[in-house]
Amino acid sequence: MALPNRRKTRVLTVKSASYITPHMVRVTLTGDDLSDFPDHMEGAHCKLAFPREGEDLASFTAFHQAILPKKKVHPVRTYTVRSFRREGLELDIDFVAHGDSGPATLWAQAAKPGDFLAFMGPGPVKVTDFYADWYLVAADMSALPVAAATLEAMPRSAKGVAVFEVHSLDDRQDIDLPEGIDVHWLVQDDPHASSTAQLDFVQDLDWPGGRIQTCIAGESGLIRQLRQLVQVDRGVDRKDAYISGYWKVGLVEDEHQEAKRAGAAG
Repeated sequence: MALPNRRKTRVLTVKSASYITPHMVRVTLTGDDLSDFPDHMEGAHCKLAFPREGEDLASFTAFHQAILPKKKVHPVRTYTVRSFRREGLELDIDFVAHGDSGPATLWAQAAKPGDFLAFMGPGPVKVTDFYADWYLVAADMSALPVAAATLEAMPRSAKGVAVFEVHSLDDRQDIDLPEGIDVHWLVQDDPHASSTAQLDFVQDLDWPGGRIQTCIAGESGLIRQLRQLVQVDRGVDRKDAYISGYWKVGLVEDEHQEAKRAGAAG
């Protein structure tokens, strides 16, 4: 599927921001720059650039619309398109509020109508074709938006298991998923610590026969173990297994992305 204007930088403003659970902020963005945003991009990744303290919309917009190459002067973080409503030119991004001092978290927790950021993307949707006999979806809160979008896009006849690791039981979300998906919520109250709860759960699953597809994302250390379990131990074909590390304990995003690039090159 073609992605029109994929590399276009859109400067968007906040229409609303609210906590949908105790540790998740949903920010609804809007702006004329969304008029050519492609449909059906829920679950796609994007890059968000955040203004510096005291920066006004005019100067921020001029910087991001400049044709000349730009220095990196605004912090940039990777997020997921949660939903897009063309009729109102509204784009939802969910931010985990886990008590850190990162630029994205601080911006989202304080976001109010009229605030702004730059949106770059979207990239490709992670899972676009659904053909399996059974699905496995696993995510922590950082990957809950891509997991939820994937579940919502599945055929209503889909069968499988979804396991989510959240900071508290109050962080459970309503997801429009197929009736045949069995959902489990695990609690990890320290978001900055490593956890094997999802791995332990998946190891104990009764794996069925037939073709299996996965959508698994979260902390990179855990993801490495889940990839071994799914692709090597359980023999799920690589092309049927979306498995990705979104962050790593002890690293900010720039450091994590550099580590991923180094690993891919090695």
